[in-house]
Amino acid sequence: MTSKSTQAPSEGRSTKQNPPVKTFRLGRIKAAVWAQETDSRTFYNVTFARTYIDEQKQFHDSDSFGRDDLPLVGKLADQAHTFIFERRAEGKAEDEG
Repeated sequence: MTSKSTQAPSEGRSTKQNPPVKTFRLGRIKAAVWAQETDSRTFYNVTFARTYIDEQKQFHDSDSFGRDDLPLVGKLADQAHTFIFERRAEGKAEDEG
C-alpha cells in the first residue's frame, strides 16, 4: 500500500502547510478541500484518502481505494463539489453586497 501524508499538494505552496478548509469523512474514507488564495480569486482542490492501521497500530493514509471504497469516494466527491459551489456563491454574494 502507498502511504501518503495528509498535507495539501505541494504545488506552489510554502513549506508551512495550511490545514484544509473542510474535511468530509465517511468511515475510513475522507475528502479534504484545500483553498489557494490568489489576487483575483480563490481556487479549490480536493484530495481523497483511505485511512488504515498498520501492524504497529499506527494510522496512515493511502491514495489507493478498493472496490467497496468507490461508492464512498463518489459520495464524498459530491459533498466536496457542493461545498465548493456554496463557498464560491458566498464569495460572489459578498463581492456584490
